[in-house]
Amino acid sequence: MTELTVDALFDQAIERYQAGEGPATLLPVFKEVCERSPKSSSAWTCLAWLYLLDNKPSQAAKAAQKAVKLNPQDPQARVNLAVALLETAQKGVRDHVEVASQLVMAVPELRDEVKRNFEDALSRKPEWKSMMKVQHWIFG
Repeated sequence: MTELTVDALFDQAIERYQAGEGPATLLPVFKEVCERSPKSSSAWTCLAWLYLLDNKPSQAAKAAQKAVKLNPQDPQARVNLAVALLETAQKGVRDHVEVASQLVMAVPELRDEVKRNFEDALSRKPEWKSMMKVQHWIFG
């Protein structure tokens, strides 16, 4: 069997996530994607998301910081970082929420994607207070 390209591995992992697979089995896959493609902001954003879903906010914050550094214009990376900072009681939440808010208001496609991601997060973790706070701050 041939080794999957990093893009194929990423796409396959996204499909598995969308099919309902949880962080326990997907975290190692996204860690590998990030190792093989360390400049992929979307891979770091996904890794941060999975860490958040898996109740590992410190690791999520580190991954989200890398994602934001690689792509400061990605509102989802900023949402992930804001949630991780809230959950670890760190400073800087407001700055990331403000930038994410500006980005989703400026670009309808990004707004729709971030809204869907909030819905997905809250369907997987219904009483997720930090996520609900950030959602409220961005969308009211």
